[in-house]
Amino acid sequence: MIAAWIAAGLSAIGLLQGIAGAVLVRRFVRRPQPEPAAAPPITVLKPLHGDEPLLEAALASVCQQNYPAWQVVFGVDDIADTALPVVYRLQARFPDCDIAVVVDPTEHGPNRKVGNLINMLLTAKHDVLVIADSDVHAAPNWLRRLVAALEPAGVGVVTTVYIGLPARGVVATLGAMQINHYFLPGALLARALGRQDCLGATMMLRRETLERIGGFPALVDHLADDNVLGRLVQRLGLTVALADTVPATTVSEATPRALWRHELRWARTIRALVPAQFAASVLQYPLAWAALAVLLSGAAPWSLAWCAVVWTVRAMVARSTDQALHLANRTPLWLLPLRELMSVAVMAASYAGRQVDWRGHTLQAEGFDPR
Repeated sequence: MIAAWIAAGLSAIGLLQGIAGAVLVRRFVRRPQPEPAAAPPITVLKPLHGDEPLLEAALASVCQQNYPAWQVVFGVDDIADTALPVVYRLQARFPDCDIAVVVDPTEHGPNRKVGNLINMLLTAKHDVLVIADSDVHAAPNWLRRLVAALEPAGVGVVTTVYIGLPARGVVATLGAMQINHYFLPGALLARALGRQDCLGATMMLRRETLERIGGFPALVDHLADDNVLGRLVQRLGLTVALADTVPATTVSEATPRALWRHELRWARTIRALVPAQFAASVLQYPLAWAALAVLLSGAAPWSLAWCAVVWTVRAMVARSTDQALHLANRTPLWLLPLRELMSVAVMAASYAGRQVDWRGHTLQAEGFDPR
């Protein structure tokens, strides 16, 4: 019974964390958005691998920016890559957009995405660079918001939080829930506590800064290239700024197994990089702790009542976040317990090894010491 009360107490901590995260989300999306003082030309680097769900919509959003001058470089490492027909359609749809295509099979190290970026950089025309994942859906003012965040003195790299956009089905919805209701509020809470995480969906920096950290070759041996980039930039005495824009990323997994592999890669990578913070993040799942309290108490009436309270409050927090982020598809509240139990299971499984699957390749999750 003592263990049951402890689990209930931990679920209360998780509720408080969820409420704090929802408050931070609301404050973040309501911040004033001053216009940048200048609009330097930008090159957006988009490494591609296959024709993923919603790929054309994501790539088209980068071709439709409300910005004076920008170049988009799409890169693949195989002439047979199925993303190429999508890119060619975009060139026809947006003839006024400066689009370049790089096809180069040269390998530079285990991180093939970074190897692709090394090949693409030779085609980049401009000195302000954006590195963006293929599945990022950007608002028309995305580049403006990134530039505004890069302008202050001392900023070395700009990153963004993001929401999950499910391509289809319950599985993808579960994946989006993890992003929207745990990752995003958690990232804002971490920043409020002083952390400067660099998140890889979108990163902007100057070419000079990239060269000072050793260029893309400094990242190619690391799975978590975004984290390493941020740490190397901070080693220069520069900061990692957070832009006031929230793009969406496609959640394309259609099967539980595919989602499990993806989230296990995330979990093992984060565990290797920040083990203490990763372990503490289990507190953000109050429904899982409340369910454990029910189990440990033998379904005592107090534990069942507490579980109902936790579910109600967690649902209200989820709805608040949905509204703040203007999500078209609201979170299915009945999926919240399943989502949390799956998240805890992924965390537990992450301690069983360091191997991760990345686009069909097996890599090792490793820590990084920038000293």
